[in-house]
Amino acid sequence: MKNWFKWISLIAVIMTGALLIYGTHDMPAWGDPNSPANSHVSPRYILEATKLTATPNIVSAVLADYRSYDTLGESAVIFTASISCLFLLRRIRKEKTSEDK
Repeated sequence: MKNWFKWISLIAVIMTGALLIYGTHDMPAWGDPNSPANSHVSPRYILEATKLTATPNIVSAVLADYRSYDTLGESAVIFTASISCLFLLRRIRKEKTSEDK
């Protein structure tokens, strides 16, 4: 039964990886000045960020106001992953009884 589960897991990982690689073909080329991020998002941040958010610079405006939920989500994911790793890697020690000595 364990061997069957390993093969299903391997197939699922390979299929997920293939889908992710297939999805990268629709992405714009690296540094493309006509990509949506460079033609729509960046100009808006540069022109309107300090006025709309009342922050002293563009970096603070983007990180604290525009991407605050995203940053909070990333922090939650990292926290959850670290706690999961701690639970997986911890060692459970059995107490020695008088019979074990």
